[in-house]
Amino acid sequence: MRLATWNVNSIRARAARLGAWLDAARPDCLCLQETKVEDAGFPHELFASRGYQVAIHGQKSYNGVAIAALTPITDVTIGLGEAALDDQARLIAGVVDGVRVASAYVPNGQAVGSDKYTYKLAWLAGLRRWLDRHDRAQPLVLGGDWNIAPADLDVHDPKKWAGEVLCSDAERAAFGALTAWGLTDVFRAQHPELRAFSWWDYRGAQFFKDQGLRIDHFLADAAVAARVTACTIDREARKGQDASDHAPVIATLA
Repeated sequence: MRLATWNVNSIRARAARLGAWLDAARPDCLCLQETKVEDAGFPHELFASRGYQVAIHGQKSYNGVAIAALTPITDVTIGLGEAALDDQARLIAGVVDGVRVASAYVPNGQAVGSDKYTYKLAWLAGLRRWLDRHDRAQPLVLGGDWNIAPADLDVHDPKKWAGEVLCSDAERAAFGALTAWGLTDVFRAQHPELRAFSWWDYRGAQFFKDQGLRIDHFLADAAVAARVTACTIDREARKGQDASDHAPVIATLA
């Protein structure tokens, strides 16, 4: 089973590139973030023509998450189940081939100390409570744009980013609360010492300078993590015209 997660940064703007990537990569299941489209405007044919079913949770112009799979997606839920934190389309989950798969788009946070930063930490705390309600008998994996670089190894210039949003102590502690629940950072487990990135700002030719952050992750429970045989970041998908500023992350399960 091949799982992928990709912040496409507008699914309609990225439709041609996404279609070509699906044809080439052919993941069994894909978690999407920042679709930036209401459900009525979602490009279903892009997926149906390739044999994918989709579960969507959209919003006009901002946010938006989805799951696409070659097999049925059942028991679909949206949001954290907390009204105060579900005003934005940031989480969708469903069962695919016996695994509960969630696609998450964690708030960016804007700047440390801002209202959006406070909301980000609150949302992450809500996600931990969502995990606490999860039936641990059901294998679980969460793919998404977490907007957190968990460690300095995930940052091109740790000194420059020290204490900044995406790399602050409070954000990393919130990420740690998720792994403490029993989730494994799949890429880091496969590559304990590899400095690699999944996001590069459009500004300043940062992709070509490889000045990025690793903020897109698969977090898997023990049952799923034990099945992982490989996890890679598809840098090729970040190249060329009209690319998202994120690259897909791909995990292979036995």
